[in-house]
Amino acid sequence: MQPKQTFSDRARIIFKGILDPIGNFLNGLGLTPNSITLLGLAGTTIGAYVLSQGHMTAGAIILLASVLVDAFDGTMARLRGEPSDFGGFVDSVSDRYAELVTFGGLIYFFLTKNDFPGVMVSFFAAAGSVLVSYVKARAEGLGFTAKVGILTRLERYLVLIPLLVFNQPFIAVLVIAVLANITAYQRILHVRTQGRERILNSKQKDTKQ
Repeated sequence: MQPKQTFSDRARIIFKGILDPIGNFLNGLGLTPNSITLLGLAGTTIGAYVLSQGHMTAGAIILLASVLVDAFDGTMARLRGEPSDFGGFVDSVSDRYAELVTFGGLIYFFLTKNDFPGVMVSFFAAAGSVLVSYVKARAEGLGFTAKVGILTRLERYLVLIPLLVFNQPFIAVLVIAVLANITAYQRILHVRTQGRERILNSKQKDTKQ
């Protein structure tokens, strides 16, 4: 089964003409892909702190800037001709930290407002976001693909940032909590289908031998 292109994959292709010149410029400055990854994480951490203090619009703008910065690490590695498994690993781990820090900032904000529904919904949003990535990683470790679903990482930010700009944190985490967990379930079903196909193909091979 051929892996499907995610919205993030298509976005990289569409914006390649913008990403490549900026990636070349950053490489020319002597920056490394991993340094850009960590810079994006640092920016996200600052944005999460601003969110925790209740400044939703400002925090959203900082998150947007951090996401844009983080978009260049893979481009820089490709342009250098040295994409590495470790670089991809660092990027994936950094992305998970960034999302958890962001939701942590929102959980703190809701706690200060004694908004316990907001706390719980933020927790489920964080759990769903991590599970989307975990299911994909675990599936690939078993030789399956899981690049499917309605709300991958880029889409989560496309939901989160605009709603935070308009000071709607509860709606933002509610939408992500629902759709991220649906996405994780979609990926589980996708892997189950591949697992059944693998068993069927194995039985067919056995009967031919």
